[in-house]
Amino acid sequence: MPRFSRYRKTVPWFGQDVVGPRRIRHLLTSKTATDGAQARWETLHRQCADGGSRQRLDRLIHRLNGRDRGVQESALAELELATLLIRVGATVRFLPESQARSADLECHLNHERFFVEITAMVGAAERSKELSLRLRLLSSDDEEASMPGDLLTRAILARVRQKAKQLSDYCDPVLLAISVPNVEKSSPASRGSGSVLLDIKQFTGALSILLPSLRHLSGVLLALWDVEPVPSKSGVRLGNVVVVERSRHQQAYPRVRMLVLNPSADQPLQESGMAAMRQLL
Repeated sequence: MPRFSRYRKTVPWFGQDVVGPRRIRHLLTSKTATDGAQARWETLHRQCADGGSRQRLDRLIHRLNGRDRGVQESALAELELATLLIRVGATVRFLPESQARSADLECHLNHERFFVEITAMVGAAERSKELSLRLRLLSSDDEEASMPGDLLTRAILARVRQKAKQLSDYCDPVLLAISVPNVEKSSPASRGSGSVLLDIKQFTGALSILLPSLRHLSGVLLALWDVEPVPSKSGVRLGNVVVVERSRHQQAYPRVRMLVLNPSADQPLQESGMAAMRQLL
């Protein structure tokens, strides 16, 4: 008869290893914001005490330690935004993952409930630059249409349309948060060199035109890392747009963070929610 060794009790690996600095130290080195992944995880682990949130946080740590750069950046985006929401006074709960597409976060702020879907467009800026170069080599007649900023704008608008489809069943305000990280450069000092030139007013105008056709979407939060804002030729200022630009030397923050509200939303954010979102930027 075979003999089986006695099982010994063990603690979860995320309790003994991940909370400490050993694994976090080996995470992404694409931007210095990764240095705060451990602190953000610990903050969320304290604040989000329900079982579903704890399970989701466990999975996020697994993804951060994986080799798929896209999965890593998506997990970082969730940790970052959830932490920012807590800092502005919101109560955050991570929603369980399921085959039926749903939002990532359920938030409560001053008796208002809203949901947040988070997505990371990994490599979008790099692909825009590469495609622009190919188009220019093929034809130099339409240079404006093949600019990287214009291609990046089209990619983000396409992602908004795609993600909006999975959020159509919510009866409360829903925000879509999009992060466009820079994953090509390993050195933070290289940020700003070769970044995508983006006309912010033209971009927010295109997004503002799209949103009224997506009435179930309350607004879009964007964090753009590898862009360089260019002076706009337009003097028009949109009332539904809030933009915060930071110096390229502030490595721990996105170059541009913005909130674009849907002026025709069926369920718009309340005034307290909009104030919190502006503070979050």
